Amino acid sequence: MTSTPPAPRVTIKDVAARAGVSKGAVSLAFNHKPGLSEATRDRIFRAARELGWAPNLTARSLAGSRVDVVGLAVCRPARMLGLEPFYMEFVSGVESVLTEHSCSLLLRLVRNLEEEARLLESWWKGRQIGGSLLVDFRADDPRVAVAERLGLPVVAVGHPTLTGGLTSVWTDDATAVREAVRYLSALGHRRIARVGGAAALGHTAIRTAAFDGAARELGLAGARQVATDFSGDAGARATRSLLTAAPPDRPTAIVYDNDIMAVAGLSVASEMGLTVPGDVSLLAWDDSQLCRLTHPTLSAMSHDVHGFGAQVARTLFAVIAGDNPGSHPVPTPVLTPRGSTAPPKV
Repeated sequence: MTSTPPAPRVTIKDVAARAGVSKGAVSLAFNHKPGLSEATRDRIFRAARELGWAPNLTARSLAGSRVDVVGLAVCRPARMLGLEPFYMEFVSGVESVLTEHSCSLLLRLVRNLEEEARLLESWWKGRQIGGSLLVDFRADDPRVAVAERLGLPVVAVGHPTLTGGLTSVWTDDATAVREAVRYLSALGHRRIARVGGAAALGHTAIRTAAFDGAARELGLAGARQVATDFSGDAGARATRSLLTAAPPDRPTAIVYDNDIMAVAGLSVASEMGLTVPGDVSLLAWDDSQLCRLTHPTLSAMSHDVHGFGAQVARTLFAVIAGDNPGSHPVPTPVLTPRGSTAPPKV
């Protein structure tokens, strides 16, 4: 009886040949080293998937008993990410926990969620990461199904209504928005506007619905909302559009979805000869040093973003360890009144 010989073992040489590169290039790709174009790196990962090959990383066992790298992909422009204090504080909090575990953060910027889904699969199948953090959820987010199919340990930074069955950590955006609107209403403002973030983002939709609901409850017929991309330029354009309306329609208070847009809005008000808070009150989301360096200082919805990042990272390590930490919110942002809010002129 003739036995069937075993299939030949796939090697790094086979992957290099399939991708049309050298063995050194394959090593660079799987060790996430510089020196390769994104197109070449993607071609190498695709060849490895087709051949069913993965490197034998001695830094951690195949069973994943040790985690050396955690992944984080962000679908934001590189310049925007560098300017926005929220992500710098968030990553700082994540890193504070990774350092305790002698673990590194693998950060990549992606153009869309489909690219991120492919990246997660490459990372996991290539044993480059022990788990990943997922941010900026959308409705019907494709990453939920990918993470579940791969069995990839993840923590989703977003409300459970957006993150499927994934373990999630989130801020109660709806409650914070309602508090901001009620505070401005209590000061006497009836025409309140909100300069929001990208409409496609799940947390933007949550804030939008909460703002509309609070305005209806308080009978604020003059409430308006404008969607932007979170950038200072977009925040300035939205502010200019709102403040050039005729006085009966011009808002007397504006809430911004981040501190960059609020600072830009303050600059626009000054450029137009309006005083803050005399002519218009401004309130920022995500308190930061920026809010305390302006004149007047900006009122803000404050929360511990560094601590938020640390909590997300601790939750991921619990997921990896199989401890089932469960989804949970962090403390709701708290309103911090400063010099940019006051009762409207009569």
